[in-house]
Amino acid sequence: MRTRLPLRIRHLVLLLLAATGLLLTGAGPVSAHAALTGSDPQQGAVVDKAPTQISLTFSEKVALSGDSVRVLDPKGKRIDRGDPAGVSGTTYAVKLHSGLPDGTYTVTYQVVSEDSHPVAGAYTFSIGAPSQTTVSVSGQEVGGGVVGWLYGFGRYVSYAGFIVLVGGAAFVLACWQRGAGVRALQRLVVSGWLALTAATLALLLLRGSYTSTGKVGDIFDLELLGQVLQTKTGAALVSRLLLLAAAALFIAVLFGAYDKREDEEKQDLTFGLAIGGTVVAAGLAASWAMSEHASTGLQAGIAMPVDVLHLLAVAGWLGGLTALLFALYRAPAGTPLDAPAVRRFSRLAFGSVLALVATGIYQSWRQLGSWSAFTGTRYGQLLLVKIGLVVLLVGIAWISRRWTARLADTGAATSREGTGAGEDGQDREDREQTAVEGEKAHAAARAGTSTSETDSASASAKKTVSPAPSAKNAASAAASGKDGSERAAQLARQQAAIDTARQKQQRDADPNRFGLRRSVLAEAGVAVVLLAVTTMLTSTEPGRTEEQARAAASSSSSSAADGSSSGALTLDMSFDTGSEDGKGVVRIDLDPARVGGNEMHVYVQRPNGRAFDIPEVKVAFTLESQDIGPLPVVPDHISTGHWSASGVQIPMAGEWKIAVTVRTSDIDQATVSKNAQIG
Repeated sequence: MRTRLPLRIRHLVLLLLAATGLLLTGAGPVSAHAALTGSDPQQGAVVDKAPTQISLTFSEKVALSGDSVRVLDPKGKRIDRGDPAGVSGTTYAVKLHSGLPDGTYTVTYQVVSEDSHPVAGAYTFSIGAPSQTTVSVSGQEVGGGVVGWLYGFGRYVSYAGFIVLVGGAAFVLACWQRGAGVRALQRLVVSGWLALTAATLALLLLRGSYTSTGKVGDIFDLELLGQVLQTKTGAALVSRLLLLAAAALFIAVLFGAYDKREDEEKQDLTFGLAIGGTVVAAGLAASWAMSEHASTGLQAGIAMPVDVLHLLAVAGWLGGLTALLFALYRAPAGTPLDAPAVRRFSRLAFGSVLALVATGIYQSWRQLGSWSAFTGTRYGQLLLVKIGLVVLLVGIAWISRRWTARLADTGAATSREGTGAGEDGQDREDREQTAVEGEKAHAAARAGTSTSETDSASASAKKTVSPAPSAKNAASAAASGKDGSERAAQLARQQAAIDTARQKQQRDADPNRFGLRRSVLAEAGVAVVLLAVTTMLTSTEPGRTEEQARAAASSSSSSAADGSSSGALTLDMSFDTGSEDGKGVVRIDLDPARVGGNEMHVYVQRPNGRAFDIPEVKVAFTLESQDIGPLPVVPDHISTGHWSASGVQIPMAGEWKIAVTVRTSDIDQATVSKNAQIG
């Protein structure tokens, strides 16, 4: 009959599933790790002439496909031509058709960042003057839906499988070599291998749909799979599968030939397995490092080895902790987990924690870049949660170390008592054995006397009647002997089960072992939540990138609203002259917005965005800090709602006040102004 898992372990599994579901449900679409930091034309800009191409600049390199960048006219028709291509560094461009009419155009993009996460977004710009558009820029999300959820769950399972596989094997080799023959540990390590292999295959199939359409039906699209295999992430997943084949051979040797050898014969094989296992484990960890956060950004050459060490430390600690938990609860009574094995794991866990702290500090500095990112970004907030969980886990581990020390002291005392009482016990056993043998001999003598008398009588009877033995009686005797042997075997099995249960009960009654089991179970519960938070952290935009994107967006907004130190300056100002037709918006475009000559365009629109003419528009520039100005500029009328002036001179850099006077009738006019940095 199979042994059921203890109630506490079943609760731990439920905690694992609950934490996974909660975090994956609340995570939503995976956050982009590359951010759009610039574009030409800029978001919301109004340009006088139709551009020949659209260029986008990201915070890191991205992967493009034929439909990665699309440009749509006000009616939603594509006006880009050819595939997008890299221009320089992290800037990419797509060509546009010539002769584009005035109106508002929409740019949409969907790319894959260098650290394997999809990025999507959209913005608008206008030619001549803004217009109505049928294109909606909302809902530009990627990595969500059912496919996104499955991909996130697959990532979690792959991390969990790696930790259990590597940590469980390390626990057997480094801490408890007798555990190679324990069925519970064998199943644990094999389960980790199966989970990691299945999750890797699933991620490989989901990858194409995850980074493009997001449709469930495209999961088995061979064309998308072929595209995935040509990417860095696809190569990492295939490499992981090849390394898992080597890991399968390692597991077969560990639980096969290694387990069958005597303790003194295991030394050479232990060394070989340790070297081979370390190489395979490091390779598996590198399959994450070469395709995710560590592979891009600042100091990638240092970050990738550090990430490998970080993942190995996590596996050694949390995976070994899981193996320890199974050994405490599921090890057979004939192969109990001894105190030296627990002490060895305690040292292994302590070294892993030191490695985690060192590598974690470096990774935090690299991904955040500033103290404000701890609280001002989602990555920093999740990192604070992770740090809190690690501190809690270390605290519980310290309690486990105390229970380990007590267990070791109890074991040593028991050993000394057993040695001192050995001779007395042996003498007592000898006396008991002698008494038993004496009783048996006395009973045999009595039985012999009775048998002798019976035999004499029988012999006398046989002389009178001597019948032949019956075949039926012989068969009956044989059957009786067979039933007796089966009964004896059954009784032996029952006695063995009783002895095993008694040994297990005596072992579990040890208060030190009971305390260690409870503290290790608490560690495992915190570790489950920690693993879920870590998985979310790897799918969240790093704080450094998020702050760069925020600064770029702020700069773009400032350029569109209040001006910029370089590039075109665009200002929008609402006016109301008080007349019936006196409300509208005046827009000033100043290019290149620097000291010297500039080209200025003025656009006048109604509140609904339609251009309209007014009798007069005047502009004045004033640098109040230097008492310069106002410098008047009277632009020339070009077309409906459009005025222009060339050679507008800005004598020096500074924060200029730009005032615009609009006259909507002979007597109705208004002056509006804004400040902007020029030069």
